[in-house]
Amino acid sequence: MSPKNVVFKKICKDKSVGVYMGRRDFVDRVDSVDPVDGVILIDPEALQGRKVFVTLSCTFRYGRDDMDVMGIAFRRELYLSTRQVYPPLQDREKGIHTKTQARLLRKLGDNAYPFFFEFPDNLPCSVALQPAPHDVGKQCAVEFEIQAFSAESQDAKVRKRSSVKLMLRKVQYAPEAPESVVPSVEITKDFVMSDKPLHVKASLDKELYYHGEPIKVHVDVTNNSNKNIKNIIVSVDQVSTVVLYSNDSYVKSVAIEEYGDSVSAGASLEKVYTLLPLLANNRERRGIALDGKLKHEDTNLASSSIIKEGVLKEVMGIMVSYRVMVKLIIGGMMGSSEVGLEIPFKLMHPKPDAGEDIEMEEEMVFQEFKRSYLRGIIGDDEEEEGNVSGGDDMAPKEK
Repeated sequence: MSPKNVVFKKICKDKSVGVYMGRRDFVDRVDSVDPVDGVILIDPEALQGRKVFVTLSCTFRYGRDDMDVMGIAFRRELYLSTRQVYPPLQDREKGIHTKTQARLLRKLGDNAYPFFFEFPDNLPCSVALQPAPHDVGKQCAVEFEIQAFSAESQDAKVRKRSSVKLMLRKVQYAPEAPESVVPSVEITKDFVMSDKPLHVKASLDKELYYHGEPIKVHVDVTNNSNKNIKNIIVSVDQVSTVVLYSNDSYVKSVAIEEYGDSVSAGASLEKVYTLLPLLANNRERRGIALDGKLKHEDTNLASSSIIKEGVLKEVMGIMVSYRVMVKLIIGGMMGSSEVGLEIPFKLMHPKPDAGEDIEMEEEMVFQEFKRSYLRGIIGDDEEEEGNVSGGDDMAPKEK
């Protein structure tokens, strides 16, 4: 999550508008979502009479911008809300909703104005399918973005040099719900020319796991058949379903254990396998779903999708779920066969302490994000990791 003592800032090229935010991660609690708040700093001389607006958008992108052909855009806007910040439509003090805004306004001076948005309850969380190392440009993702711009009116064409964008991330925490029944699956398999069956049972310790927490899989095999089990493979599968336009599903194994365990005919086996699904072990794999990506080191495997009752799955963009797969390889005269079990579970972030409050420290540190200007191309959507500094060109000096 965003450090509490850092203010994220980004300034447009003509210096007319700058965005300041105390955080870029916002929590979806299923029944409520953290509001988006921040401060816009303007330069009246650079504005030259133009107005200033701020938009919060949610976009589902299912192709790179350079793939757009014949007027067909590989993106769909799920949500867009716009506020006029300057000239203000209400008293500045009435627009302050958080302590962060109040402290920023005191530091930045009279040319700073607050903004505030509330998410609707039917939007998905930030999810991105990881591109391959050689892929260039934005890939399939659900993205949230704040854009501030100056223009003659809200509907006027926005000049790139007079606009600034800052990516946000909407994440979910594990719900506060009583632990359900321990997940357990068992199967009995009969074979031709075998009087007795093979019985397999697999179970987990619980249904909900946190990112970075080991998953213990209890496997109990009773092989009363005349078949030999040559190998047991235990894995965690991530299932990503693009529900908005195609219902395509991508199944990726994000953790796997294969020790070559065997069980002879008439024998049994009880063993606990430990799996640890981590992005660190899957960084080079294309199509792995991630929890929205602001910085490479900040992200992780996507959390399990939890939907509020009554919300259509079709508007969620990308749905993510997890399952443990236990696969037994059975030897035979005509070749090998498989017996498999599937145990669904949830993988999420733990909920932070209830007393934790997002508030700026006495010494605020600004993290600036600068655009990359290539020859002939202005990368307005691209962000470089910002250098940390005590302020910026537009910020007034502390007295």
